[in-house]
Amino acid sequence: MPDALEKMLNQPVVLDTGTPIVYIGVLVEITDATFVLAEADMHDCRDGHANQEAYIAEAFREGITPNRRTVVVMRSAVISVSRLADVVTD
Repeated sequence: MPDALEKMLNQPVVLDTGTPIVYIGVLVEITDATFVLAEADMHDCRDGHANQEAYIAEAFREGITPNRRTVVVMRSAVISVSRLADVVTD
């Protein structure tokens, strides 16, 4: 496992996909094929009032609002991984 990903284990992360769906949660496991998040928020940015960046910034400021205890996300669906703490809101 790359060191950069290993350092994110057990921390809140954002998984960006090539779709309007974004995943925010605690990264608890990484396999060759998946990312596993706990206490996760799976959000389709086509629903609701905020675009993807605004939604992520809101999660940074107010915390994650989980709608999944656990979610397994295929690595092939993810285009980037970042720590929620690294979100820039200004």
